Amino acid sequence: MTSLKADIDLVQCPVCMKDFTKNNIEIHVNKCIFLNTQSENSCKRPGSPNENIPLTQIKRVKKAKVEMSSSSATNDGDNSQNQNVNKRKKDYNDNKDIPLAEFMRPSLLEDIIGHRESFGPGSMLHSILSKKKIPNMILWGPPGCGKTSIANVIANVCKEQSNLRFLKLSATMSGINDVKEVVKVAKNEAQFKRHTVLFMDEIHRFNKLQQDSFLPHVENGTITLIGATTENPSFSLNNALLSRCRVIVLDKLTVDDVTKILERAVEKNNLVMVDDGEKITLENNTTKCLIERASLKWLAEMSDGDARIALGALELAIASHEKSAASTTPVITLQNLKDGIKRTHMLYDRKGEEHYNVISAIQKSIRASDDNAALYWTTRALHGGEDPLYIARRLIRTACEDIGLGNPNAIVEAVACLEGCKHIGMPECDVLLAQCAVRLARAPKSTEVYHAMKRVQRSLRETKGPLPPVPLVLRNAPTKLMKDLGYAEGYNTRNRDSSGFGYMPEGLENVNFFNEETILKSELL
Repeated sequence: MTSLKADIDLVQCPVCMKDFTKNNIEIHVNKCIFLNTQSENSCKRPGSPNENIPLTQIKRVKKAKVEMSSSSATNDGDNSQNQNVNKRKKDYNDNKDIPLAEFMRPSLLEDIIGHRESFGPGSMLHSILSKKKIPNMILWGPPGCGKTSIANVIANVCKEQSNLRFLKLSATMSGINDVKEVVKVAKNEAQFKRHTVLFMDEIHRFNKLQQDSFLPHVENGTITLIGATTENPSFSLNNALLSRCRVIVLDKLTVDDVTKILERAVEKNNLVMVDDGEKITLENNTTKCLIERASLKWLAEMSDGDARIALGALELAIASHEKSAASTTPVITLQNLKDGIKRTHMLYDRKGEEHYNVISAIQKSIRASDDNAALYWTTRALHGGEDPLYIARRLIRTACEDIGLGNPNAIVEAVACLEGCKHIGMPECDVLLAQCAVRLARAPKSTEVYHAMKRVQRSLRETKGPLPPVPLVLRNAPTKLMKDLGYAEGYNTRNRDSSGFGYMPEGLENVNFFNEETILKSELL
């Protein structure tokens, strides 16, 4: 009876024809497909996705599949392994190799700090993720705002579902071949009703051709794509890919958000937070040090909305103030942090969107005659490493576009500023740019020429048919034939009111581009 019962519970593997129990057959089939080490001919089946693929490539694919399948397995052995990993990560102090920023990554939707409009309670994405559904999305935000942390939350959502698999790649270390391998595995997993969610970090590092490799698989649902980028997707990603994914804009974390993250790190790191001058008696000898609340506030302010910078600074402060066995519990004061940690960065990308945002702020501050703002944005651009010659060139443009005839000397001063920057360079030329920006902001403004030019351009664009020819009297006549044709006949150098002829082309005699009313009356516009 025992032997008969065992035969009933056994199921034959369709790949290797071996018998396994019902509880283990599905796990074995996965491993049998991906880990079969027999020869190329023996591991093929009719219609197998590995047909016509070189054996060396199959082995490489199998290696990747081993790593990916290990993250999605649902048997008891894998669950116990995940529990061991979580157990190791519970106490940050037991594993100094894990950076504090990595240790503090949230695992639940409720643990996300900031981004309330996108992922907070009541938002559409919060509702979708709560239902264990993952949409295609592009996470766009500055460094340290939580893009990878949100991906970590989505990874945990996938772990809770046996029909979801989460994979992570980075565009800095991957290429099209890696994407193709992921797609192959995703198609195989789809046969067992498991859907693949691919997180592609730094997706803007892929060129437009590489990004095209995602399109068919995202469109037909083979994979769900989650991309993370610090660059503006409008410039760095394909329009076709953007149309298939929802762009989630993540702003910088506020000071309050970063402070909450630091307070949570203090709580999980066996620290005690005290107010200035507060005296407390420690009942727990495991406390490594005390930290003043003002210290956390200062760290949050100096991080410029980057939680990774703030946590890294806190980690350095903890490491430098940990007590020894014979010493008393030290206190991390605000002055300790100011002496040991300086502001070492500022978010400014000379080739990214911030480059254009700041230079636009300079010109618009000058246009509004706000000398204080013009000085601030010019100095901030220089502080962020902007090319001083680029700023000087934009000041020349501003001198013509926004000041114009209001102060004709403005263009002379702007060009002189550019020449001065070329001669002395940074850091000496910073005062030249600051002075020029303030001078332009205080100068009287006239946009008469600029707007008249725009009206002429609009007239040229909207003219129907061929453009009107140049009047004969205005044409040059260097040859006898041209003179015989009437070129320059009757031309004189008198003023237009007494010369006896018009200087505008036929049909535009009564149009004055400095007066918009005459343009509206023209039949050409």
